[in-house]
Amino acid sequence: MPTILLPASAAAFAPRSPPNVVLNSKVDPWLTATLKRINRIKRPLNSVPQHFRCLTETLSSPSAIWTLCSIMLPKAPDSELRKDSNPLIEALFNYQLIHIEAYVVHVDMVSQNEVAFKLTPETIESLVEYHKDIYSVDTAANTWNWSEKESQLKKLQEDFVQAANRFVYRTNAIALEGLEEDGAGELLCGRSDEVKSAIMGLFLPLLPPPPRIVDVVRPAPLLPSSSGAENWWQPTLPPPYPSAMESWKVIPSSPSTTSSADSHSSMWAAMGLNDTQLPSPTPSYSQPYTTAGYSAPQYYSAPMTSAPIPQLPMPSMLMQQQCSTSAGFGGFGWDRYQEYTLPYGTTM
Repeated sequence: MPTILLPASAAAFAPRSPPNVVLNSKVDPWLTATLKRINRIKRPLNSVPQHFRCLTETLSSPSAIWTLCSIMLPKAPDSELRKDSNPLIEALFNYQLIHIEAYVVHVDMVSQNEVAFKLTPETIESLVEYHKDIYSVDTAANTWNWSEKESQLKKLQEDFVQAANRFVYRTNAIALEGLEEDGAGELLCGRSDEVKSAIMGLFLPLLPPPPRIVDVVRPAPLLPSSSGAENWWQPTLPPPYPSAMESWKVIPSSPSTTSSADSHSSMWAAMGLNDTQLPSPTPSYSQPYTTAGYSAPQYYSAPMTSAPIPQLPMPSMLMQQQCSTSAGFGGFGWDRYQEYTLPYGTTM
């Protein structure tokens, strides 16, 4: 958005001077009709310079005061207002109507197509008196007391004086259609409500300081002194390996890898019923006993390998090799079974 420059007469506390008027190369028909309507003396308006002179002289007249809006405000602080059962009487005695008047300081129909108004000194004085005598008293009564309240209230009044003197209302240039004789005029098309909202926005509230934050020192929480709580922060270790067992009590999970198929064949042939003897079991693989916890290498190390387990010969294979009826176990021959007396009632 381009920077919009206003003339020096629009600055705060600046005296009134003729407005700054900028017209386009072609004058709008509505402006020509407005100037012809307000002029008592018929003046020629056939060119842009003629429109410029007519508009500048009209707006520079001392009577060229515009009424932007009217605001109803209390006459006294709230504690001094008259109380009456009739609301009409209350309104007549307790409220006043302040007319917000201004004059034109800038007309631009080329770049911004706008007109700017500045408040008259009388209007600024009325607003400043109301703010000091009524508004400040009410806002001070509605806030709690603190050490710097008076200084803050004085600063609030000074800021309002500055804001009222800097106030400039800018609107579309077509607002000049409300122009009347001698340069006076009123805003049309609901623009008065905009001015009223802008004026009431100058009345800022008296804000007390925020409450101070008090740092509360909280004691450190005490840990329980019971013996059971001492073990809460100790890491849980896995149970150790079971106690080592004697090698002769361990049932072998697989036959000895040192045996061969020939040794098993001779064992079945030479073994009798009476002298059957179990060989000493070969202890299965077991890890050495340790009280240390599990470690990562135990789980991620290479798996243990063992020699392949030979297949044991089945009894049917041995019977094929020894088909004679004289083959026996421990010297007992099956061909002499008749020599042995069996108990009565034994069934063969």
